[in-house]
Amino acid sequence: MNGADIIAGTAGSEGGSVSVFERFDAADVRALIEEFPLAWVCGGPASTLQASQLPLIGVFDAEGNLVELIGHLMRSNPLLATLTSDAAAMILFSGPDAYVSPEHAGKRDWAPTWNYAQVKVEAQVTFDDALTEHALGVLVEAMEAGRPQPWHMAELGSRYHGMLTRIVGFRARVTSVSGKFKLGQDEAPETLDSILSVLPDDDIRAWMWRFNDRS
Repeated sequence: MNGADIIAGTAGSEGGSVSVFERFDAADVRALIEEFPLAWVCGGPASTLQASQLPLIGVFDAEGNLVELIGHLMRSNPLLATLTSDAAAMILFSGPDAYVSPEHAGKRDWAPTWNYAQVKVEAQVTFDDALTEHALGVLVEAMEAGRPQPWHMAELGSRYHGMLTRIVGFRARVTSVSGKFKLGQDEAPETLDSILSVLPDDDIRAWMWRFNDRS
């Protein structure tokens, strides 16, 4: 299964209708992961489920599809033993969200709602000591990009090598991607205009514009 199949195959059941909120493409997935990289990584059966929030960096193929996630965690994290025993992981990225009031819509007979964006990734996780420095490097590079004086790990000095002994890097090979982008696609034009003009949250407004061709 390639990345394109993953994106297209999980937006709705085969032969069934696809919700307007589940229509997205590879670029939307990439944008959300890069803007909101802190994800819940979950593993293990329900009775012993382990979950941790971890920052992850996406790896994308030539067509822009998500194929892999790179991260690291503390060796003391119970998730390490869980995913070493069973590599199957559920990874949840949460994008912007906001409560939308009838006041924002400009209609007292309009029901309030919550707008949000999320991506769910199923993956197989492999831990690798040799990957640890690379995992740290790509994360720091991504987070420090654009700063006037980007920080580099070498600035830690001798502390850096001590830190490495306490963490381990991993790759999460993507097996499926699904998502929901509830961003006002079903609103009447005048209602959407009202919400976009007064909703105070810049992040959610930007994503609403993205999904409603308002640029």
